[in-house]
Parts: sequence; structure tokens; C-alpha cells
Amino acid sequence: MSQAVEQDQSSGPAGSVTLVLGGVRSGKSRFAQDLAAQIGGADVLFVATAQASFQDQPADEEMTRRIDHHRRSRPSAWSTLEQPRDVGQAILQTSHLASVVLVDCLTLLVSNVICDGDHSKSGLHDLEARVIAEVDALIQVAAKRPTHLIIVSGEVGCGIVPEHPLGRTFRDLLGLANQRLAASGATTYWMVAGLAINATAIAASPEHAAQQIKHLANGAAQ
Repeated sequence: MSQAVEQDQSSGPAGSVTLVLGGVRSGKSRFAQDLAAQIGGADVLFVATAQASFQDQPADEEMTRRIDHHRRSRPSAWSTLEQPRDVGQAILQTSHLASVVLVDCLTLLVSNVICDGDHSKSGLHDLEARVIAEVDALIQVAAKRPTHLIIVSGEVGCGIVPEHPLGRTFRDLLGLANQRLAASGATTYWMVAGLAINATAIAASPEHAAQQIKHLANGAAQ
């Protein structure tokens, strides 16, 4: 189970945050949905961040099909909130906060912020600040409410360097968002071929890694 985040002393018991991280078709959404069902049963709020169009652009047909597919794949008993931005604030404003809140996904949330933002060099700092604000608002959901928050996100930093500058910005900001969530105390699962690996359980701090290296070096010297 995920670790409890630091409690907001002005409210009731704190909840928990779980980050489900993985590449394309790694099984992250399926694992997150199964996890949400195991914890919350029918008392789940599904937060969808996908949107098929941006500003005055026509709707993307492929994204529209994906959104329809995901709508059909979710349990009908779950509540759904379609929220492309300002997600944390919108969750806290819902009339009934379910025992489990599943956000799918942080990848598209970061993409939405970038697509609606200033892409000039001077605007990059603002984009980073907006992404950080979105992540921090999500963390606050579990700090202020006794809910299990499950967040799905993509890992896009293991492939080739994107050719387009905007693609590199997206890669960097999503990596920053993932790190910030994991550092907040979220239990992080790394999805590989449909298998969930508890990255938090096997993660080593720099101090612990240094101790291991020194121990191995001392053993080899004897």
C-alpha cells in the first residue's frame, strides 16, 4: 500500500498517493484500474485528463477514439470527472470525494499544460511552474482528504532524444513531474510487460548506495 503523505493539520486524516509509471502499452492503466477496484470497489472517482482538441484546432480523430475506448473500459459504477487542467483543485471541489481517486494520466495533463502555454524561450519557465503547480495540487488532495490517490504517468525518458524542441520540453517536464511525485512520498510502481515492480521498495538513497559501494570495496581489498 502507498505511504501516507504529510497531513494537513487544518483538516482530517491524510490519504495516500500511489504513482503507477510505465511506457506505452506497459499495462499501467490496467494495473491502476485493478488496484483502484481492489481498494475502493465501486467507490472510485476516475479523473480523465485527455482532451481531443486544443484551443481552436479541430478534434483529433485518433484521440477521440482513444477517449471513447477508455470510457467504455471503465466500470460503469465509477464516477468520472473529465478535467484536462487544474486537476487537483477540481477533485477537491467534487461534492463527494470517493475513497479512491484514479487520475489517468499525468502524461496528458503535462501535455495539456504545454499545448496551451507559451512555447517561446521566455515562456519555458512559466510552463515548468505550471506543471509543478499541477503536481503539488494533486499531492494536496491526499494531504487534505483521507482518500487513496492513484496517478498513472508515462516514462518517456528511456528512448531517443526527441527531434523537436517542444518534444524535448515535454520529456523534461514530465520527468520533473514524475520525480516530484515520487519524492513526495508516493509509492511508485514501475510497469514492465504488464508486471508491477515496487520501485519504492527497492530504491536506494545516495547514502545507502555509498555504504554498499564502500562495503564491497573494503571486502575486495581484504
